[in-house]
Amino acid sequence: MYQLDEKIYFYVLVLIPVLLLLYLGFKFWQKRTQKKFANSILLDKLSPNKSTFKSVVKLVLVLLAIACLAIALVNPKIGTKLETVKREGVDIVFAIDVSKSMAAEDIAPNRLEKAKRIVSEIINHLASDRIGIIAYAGQAHPQLPITTDYSAAKMFLQSMNTDMMSSQGTAINEAIDLATTYYDDQDQTNRVLFLVSDGEDHSDMAVESVEKATKAGIKIYTIGVGTTKGGPIPIRINGIIDSYKKDNSGEVVVTRLNEGILTDIAQEGNGEYINGSNTEKVVDFVTETLTKMDKTEFESKQYADFKDQFQWFIAGAILFLFIDVFMLERKTVWIQKLNLFNEKKEDEN
Repeated sequence: MYQLDEKIYFYVLVLIPVLLLLYLGFKFWQKRTQKKFANSILLDKLSPNKSTFKSVVKLVLVLLAIACLAIALVNPKIGTKLETVKREGVDIVFAIDVSKSMAAEDIAPNRLEKAKRIVSEIINHLASDRIGIIAYAGQAHPQLPITTDYSAAKMFLQSMNTDMMSSQGTAINEAIDLATTYYDDQDQTNRVLFLVSDGEDHSDMAVESVEKATKAGIKIYTIGVGTTKGGPIPIRINGIIDSYKKDNSGEVVVTRLNEGILTDIAQEGNGEYINGSNTEKVVDFVTETLTKMDKTEFESKQYADFKDQFQWFIAGAILFLFIDVFMLERKTVWIQKLNLFNEKKEDEN
């Protein structure tokens, strides 16, 4: 496992193609200028020991030195061993509604983006808890299993959209049933499920799923996203609103936040409901709720003892520059004496 401290210094590598182009331009200009002075045969006689090959080698050495210096500035680190680290925390699963109604813009920028921001901010305030993510609409699909990798969680979170599910609806029951399979640690005493939804078009089977979850020791909290006033569901083409969803009679469908069903689910699930219109309040509520819970110790493996490796690249850059300084652009006499290409006989003939 490795780490890169200052990735911005990779931009130094841009110097390599720039210097290469400057070198080629200089050589082209030099050759054209020399032709004006004398022909190639006369130039060879005037400077018989000039080596084109060595000038190329010297350029390569300089470019290699720049590459090494750039990597040294980035300061790569390598984890020398894999350690088992004991941590304390709560297992948390976020089940996020990605049905078409979550595209409504009654809350800026839209319900789904608001939901993603809420979850992202909650993750930012977590310390050592394990998290998982589920996406659901007409069906529920796992997005990320229980993990301590918060960066991966945010990556999967940002990729979620209202077009990722072919079947529509709000199958809260399936999301709850799937969430129960996420908690694989038998010793985990605190299991929390956060349902983030507008609560609309829900399944009537949600109550049965909540009962099963509570028997498994899972506390269910619901976060409502949207407004009770509601708003239309935009239909976008190439990112631009083309029209709004209509019912069978041709009327524009208005989707509204169903706080009633979300409150009922939270109460049945031994949790609480909170309106998600104010992100800061939601984050404070979740943080306070998790702080009051007992933490369970669990193990996770991670690389440790990261050691700096920049010194090797600095040494390489110095070596390349040292060779470049002491390498002359003239042909090497002892290599000429070896007559590797039978040049002397050709000259005699």
